[in-house]
Amino acid sequence: MRIIKWFDRLEDQVRHHLSGYPQLYAFIAGVSVVLFWRGVWHLADDYDVGSLTSIIVSIILMLLTGTFVSFFLGTRLLVSGLRDEKRIDEKTRDEIRLEEDEVERLRHVIKEIKHDLEEIKSHLH
Repeated sequence: MRIIKWFDRLEDQVRHHLSGYPQLYAFIAGVSVVLFWRGVWHLADDYDVGSLTSIIVSIILMLLTGTFVSFFLGTRLLVSGLRDEKRIDEKTRDEIRLEEDEVERLRHVIKEIKHDLEEIKSHLH
C-alpha cells in the first residue's frame, strides 16, 4: 500500500512538472505508449498467440471494459457514463445543439461574473 501511495505522489509531481512543457510531455507519453504496445506485441509472439486469437481476446476485453466504443468515440463516453448521460452516439443533433448552447450560455455567465468582479475590485481600490 505504501508503494502505491508513493507512486501516486510521484506521478502527481511528474505530471505537474511536465504540464509546463507540453511538447516534451507529448513526446514522453508517445514513446511510452509505443513501448508498451511493443512489449505486448512481443509477449504475444513469445507465447505464439495467433492473429485470430488476438482479435477475439481483444474484442472481448474491449467490449467488457467499454473501450471498444470509447476508443472510436473518445473519452466523453466515460464521462457520460459516470453522469448517467447518453453516449454521444445516442444523442440526437438537437440534444447536442442544446448542450452546446448551454455551454455557451455558461461561458457568457462566467464572463459577466468576471466583469462584475473586476468592477468591484476597481471600486475597492
